[in-house]
Amino acid sequence: MDGAQLPVDILHWLIALLPIAVLLVLLAVFQWKGIEAGPAGLLAAAVLALLVFRTPFETLAVAAGKGIWDAVFILYVVWTALLLYLVTLRAGAFDALRRGFLEFSRNELFLVLAIGWVFASFFQGVAGFGAPIAVTAPLLLGLGMRTSYAVIITLIAHAWAKHFGTLAVGWLAMVRVTEVADPTATAVQTAILLALVNLLGGLGVTWMYGRRAAVVHGLPLVLIIAVIQGGVQLGMMYVNPVLSTFVAGTLALVALYPLSHWRRYAEPAEGIVERPAMRDEPLEEPVAAEEAAGRQTQMGLGLALFPYIFLTVIAVLGSAVPAITDLLSQLQIGLPFPAVETGYGLAIPEAEPYSPFALLTHPGTFVLVTALVALVVYRLRGYYRSGGTSLLGNLVKDSVPSSIAIASFLTMSKLMDHSGQTSILAQGIASVATAPVYAFLANWIGILGAFMTSSSTASNILFSPLQSQAAAALPGLEQSAVLAAQGAGGAIGNVIAPANIVIGTGAVRSSGEEGAILRGTIPWTIVAGVITGIATIILNLF
Repeated sequence: MDGAQLPVDILHWLIALLPIAVLLVLLAVFQWKGIEAGPAGLLAAAVLALLVFRTPFETLAVAAGKGIWDAVFILYVVWTALLLYLVTLRAGAFDALRRGFLEFSRNELFLVLAIGWVFASFFQGVAGFGAPIAVTAPLLLGLGMRTSYAVIITLIAHAWAKHFGTLAVGWLAMVRVTEVADPTATAVQTAILLALVNLLGGLGVTWMYGRRAAVVHGLPLVLIIAVIQGGVQLGMMYVNPVLSTFVAGTLALVALYPLSHWRRYAEPAEGIVERPAMRDEPLEEPVAAEEAAGRQTQMGLGLALFPYIFLTVIAVLGSAVPAITDLLSQLQIGLPFPAVETGYGLAIPEAEPYSPFALLTHPGTFVLVTALVALVVYRLRGYYRSGGTSLLGNLVKDSVPSSIAIASFLTMSKLMDHSGQTSILAQGIASVATAPVYAFLANWIGILGAFMTSSSTASNILFSPLQSQAAAALPGLEQSAVLAAQGAGGAIGNVIAPANIVIGTGAVRSSGEEGAILRGTIPWTIVAGVITGIATIILNLF
């Protein structure tokens, strides 16, 4: 890419912005479904790549192939998580979860924060790549939450855990592609910014649950959990950043037990009249009437939680125990792609292979094994019986729309990357900013990268070198602050990433609500981006 002569001017910058604008307008304004808006955005990116950005068909074909391969990686989580959801739903586990959760605590807001914020963040510590969304949103659904809010709350609540989560894959990617002058200072400043994002996540959940009354009631709990998660992660920067989110999430999860005995959160909250996130009607289960009647006893909380406990255990063993991880990681799968370039000299090196992943340590494998084990256990205990609509039939019907949407979004992302459109957008911002302005905008570049790729890791790989170059070129701009903003922005951007939204709608079987969910996440993203930008300016001064 070093020899590229990209046209970084206002006209080409606006043209490069068009595919993103098309996608946002179709989803948020015209309320198109993801399966409709995704191909439209993809078409816009492809046409502009051909006609404006001098991209040969061969380059487009390679980009499309990589986009589809990226989609396979994510869809493996989507398909298996949907299978797990259908198995547990048909067995009656969600009704049992709702009853059991209310025995653990009669305070609904406490349970929403415990599941949507604390558990999702803990799970992100060991198994990312969309798995926390796909697993947590159905749990909130079982608690009685509306489908759109179940996805929105999960997205915003665990965003802070993205950068150092999954054993710090996002941080390690940044260090790999960029010469980081002071890794400790960069990690510490990133943790400070993410602590703010964490607090905003907890406050956002309480506001969405019950507006001002819920914020007042939940504020002590939010502050305690935010201090545990954010403070422990910050402290771990001086010890081992790779384990920081996992340790912070684990301690927050453990803290829920004593907090549940606090009278304030053990009993139903008083004064929260407005609860827009919660349903009034029960969750319907896709089972035949005779099957439901044939169950001998109601499922207990332990058996209902069994799949999620089992999933957590195998995810920790498969991801956090080096001996097991090394053994399972030997089987790598990837596809080769040739080197390509554009008429502007943007060169993409060959990949031998491209984006390989270890099948046996992939989060989708953990979820698949869990779904199959849960199916066997529920059958043996008499809770799951054949009858009604086919399990595989439901799986195919519900997964096709999300699969097409995710493949479209990620292919569009690769087309924009390989044609230079994404680089033009980022370089355009960098070329007109002073040091303070760039410090404020740095996290927005990270947000852009995560929105385009649906991955904070990919955002770091894509834009960390650019951020580092900007820090070197602009007097008064510190590399550590800029890279910290990139990491935090990549985490924030996952909240509005279309593919992540579709993972959620696929997991709770609500395909078509993508526009409503995007409209629900955009305001929080803007607030988080502005606060992170201001904090970056302050960090850059010291």
